[in-house]
Amino acid sequence: MPNTKSAKKRMRSSERARIQNKDVRSEVRYAGRKMAETITAGDAAVTKREMNKYFSILDKAAKHGVITKNAVSRRKSSVAKKIAQSKLTG
Repeated sequence: MPNTKSAKKRMRSSERARIQNKDVRSEVRYAGRKMAETITAGDAAVTKREMNKYFSILDKAAKHGVITKNAVSRRKSSVAKKIAQSKLTG
């Protein structure tokens, strides 16, 4: 347990941040699963739209420090590679 006033406040703020970060990570995972489903469905227009949404969610998570920029780059690259392999783009 915290002893000082500042440590108590830090504990409260850390808990708020943990909950917010958990929500963002959950949103990223959900968007990733949805992206995978649309790739397997095979509709190019829907896949493009979902890809834009997924990339936006990833970028926002990185901007707020929830996940690192390298993790975002890795996930974007992975999705782009899967889309290319499924031949959904031109």
